[in-house]
Amino acid sequence: MATEVEDGPSEQNKMNENIARMEDLTQRLVNALSHRRAPNPAVEAPGNALYARALAGFWQEAADNPAKLIEQQAAYWGQTLRHFADIQKSMRGGFKDMPPDPSPKDRRFSNPLWDSHPYFNLIKQQYLRNVDAVDRAVAGLEGLKPYERKRVEHFARQMMDMVAPTNFLATNPDALERAVETEGESLVKGLENLVRDIEANRGDFLPTLADPEAFELGQNIGATEGSVVFRNRMLELIQYKPTTEKVHETPIVIFPPWINKFYILDLKPANSLIRYILDQGYTLFIASWKNPDRSYADVGLDDYVEDGFMAAIEAVKKITGQKKVNAVGYCIAGTVLTLTLAVMAKRGDTSVKSATFFTTLTDFSDPGEVSVFLDDDFVDGIEKQVERDGYLDRYFMARTFSFLRSNDLIYGPAIRNYMLGEAPPAFDLLFWNGDGTNLPARMAVEYLRWICQDDQLARGRVSILGETLSMADIKQPLFAVSCEGDHIAPWKGCFSGFRQYGSKDKTFIVSESGHIAGIVNPPSKGKYGHYTNDGPLEKSDTWLATAEFHKGSWWPRWLDWMEQRAGKMVKAREIGESGFPELEPSPGLYVRERPSV
Repeated sequence: MATEVEDGPSEQNKMNENIARMEDLTQRLVNALSHRRAPNPAVEAPGNALYARALAGFWQEAADNPAKLIEQQAAYWGQTLRHFADIQKSMRGGFKDMPPDPSPKDRRFSNPLWDSHPYFNLIKQQYLRNVDAVDRAVAGLEGLKPYERKRVEHFARQMMDMVAPTNFLATNPDALERAVETEGESLVKGLENLVRDIEANRGDFLPTLADPEAFELGQNIGATEGSVVFRNRMLELIQYKPTTEKVHETPIVIFPPWINKFYILDLKPANSLIRYILDQGYTLFIASWKNPDRSYADVGLDDYVEDGFMAAIEAVKKITGQKKVNAVGYCIAGTVLTLTLAVMAKRGDTSVKSATFFTTLTDFSDPGEVSVFLDDDFVDGIEKQVERDGYLDRYFMARTFSFLRSNDLIYGPAIRNYMLGEAPPAFDLLFWNGDGTNLPARMAVEYLRWICQDDQLARGRVSILGETLSMADIKQPLFAVSCEGDHIAPWKGCFSGFRQYGSKDKTFIVSESGHIAGIVNPPSKGKYGHYTNDGPLEKSDTWLATAEFHKGSWWPRWLDWMEQRAGKMVKAREIGESGFPELEPSPGLYVRERPSV
């Protein structure tokens, strides 16, 4: 009994301490929110016109077919009342016989209490009925164009995901149980995590996905040995130290996307494509792009082509003494590599021996899920934002891509970080995902307007550096890797664009998984397979239906292809021996920069 008496005040003291800490954190939170950037409604949600058309479609359907609307409402309310009555009956019986739960499996509702406890079960089933009702209402809308319907479906789903009961403390059994078990400590830690994220994002909400203290560039991530051997206002060019005594004569230069940092291809050693390429006997370079601030406001696609891609290719040629290089472009860098190759073709420049494209869209006639953010309401808002700031802040890009997978990248992490009070995991891929970059104002608008909205590249109408470009002019041997589950660059769109290159030597591969995991897919993991097809590149569905599936990574297949275009073996090149001395050890300066704004 004495122990029980002593424990009571101790537990109460701990609870009081936690409440006091929460009060302090709340003051910090209020202060952080006061520094939030000036809101721009146009980049927060679709324009009112979309909602007006959806509402008009709903009322038109109700007027044309009132019986259908009444039938749907009657079914919805009937299911709701029936389940409530069943719960009431179970409560009178001491919760021994819970009513059957026909709702589909959903990992958000994995806690047993969602099925066994009448309160949580009622909330879950009612939420899922609401989702179904909204889905049916959207499906029944008339008078919408296909792209409008896709947008309405997407944003309706976003709204329903946002109001899921798991996202609120009072209706999340995991969070409530953890709070009771820890005497409120989990909520205090969660509030600390929330305040940290709000402060880090200048008053905006974006959950941290990975432990920011778990990785250090150049130490346990982006750590393959090399040096910056060339630098200009657009990029640092990193040359890697060879790992073999001999290398192929023709070097490889990789252009990663500048929406994130280059070390996606150099994560932990076991996941590093950079290290894998070196171990197969290649001289390898990679571009590390400048993270722009407002002084880069007038940098456009032409600057990326001339001072980025072309400058790097010329530097690699001089460093290696070769007349040609093999070039690789990933995502947006693959799209702009296409622009570069088309400009070079117009100029008679044959410096690129072959080109490889990772998850590269060049035909934006159907850009997939990203299309919901490519209408004028959003793009107009972005244009106004960059006119004011001089650059597109990394926050907007990170949030846009995160909301394409909101349960995985927004709400799930928010629940773990804020309601359960857990520390973000030490996950190299998610650490990289959170290390975003800004985009120059002019470049961002040109890419969105010319390439995405107007599809000028695929239509042969885009003009760069005084040249009107055509993909048909690109004749080099080409290799492309797209990913079956890619929600950023859907493989069918990549396939459609790849068909339009003028080369007669084209190899297309579809990897399992998504935009990142399908590319960062080391053979040692034996995780994702890939599809190949030597037949004609005509219809994407036919191509995949007749393709051959191969277990394991596409990396060895690509380097077998590259070997045929990489020349004879020569003595490995040491960094600095070409008259381009080491400027900075890898990973360089640009990758570490946090621009002042």
